[in-house]
Amino acid sequence: MWKIGLTGSIATGKSTALRAFADLGVPVFSSDEAVHALYRGEAVAPIERLFPGVARDGAIDRQELARRLVERPERLKEVEAVVHPLVRNQIAYFFKTAEGRGAPLAVADIPLLFEGGFDYGLDAIVVTTVNEATQRRRALRRPGMTVEKLETVLARQLPQAEKQRRATYVLDTVVPVGETRAQVRVLVDELKSRPQGHR
Repeated sequence: MWKIGLTGSIATGKSTALRAFADLGVPVFSSDEAVHALYRGEAVAPIERLFPGVARDGAIDRQELARRLVERPERLKEVEAVVHPLVRNQIAYFFKTAEGRGAPLAVADIPLLFEGGFDYGLDAIVVTTVNEATQRRRALRRPGMTVEKLETVLARQLPQAEKQRRATYVLDTVVPVGETRAQVRVLVDELKSRPQGHR
């Protein structure tokens, strides 16, 4: 089975690409959704210990946590030390389950795939990309996003050009959504036609 990592900088179309894979029947895993679930479950107690008062009604208040991390960005590593291992375990289980069900390929969306430096045993990496102007426009339309917050996020991410250099496949999502979905369909057809797990 092809184990595919999907990554890309903020607002470059990862969610759109992941939906396109899913709509083609490909098993998909969203790290963002996994983190949302952890903030309502397993990660609540340890993060509340790190940042007293961020847990409300049994869940992490993401806006409050984000506010505190803007004030103390160096503490993000503490949050990642809690959350990342939990997500990595889920990704490993996701791939194992998909392979056990006989899927020809499976895709995990891992936003900080390169930055994290963790070896997920991937067979290929798909990187979404878009020009900088479009990226900033998309990002700043998001609820709660500010220029300051965006700059903080971008400072933690590898430049898009470097991600493209490391990619097995690149999806340019500046095009209409239908064209992005068409690119994904071509990629899925190509991978299914080749020996599984071999480039």
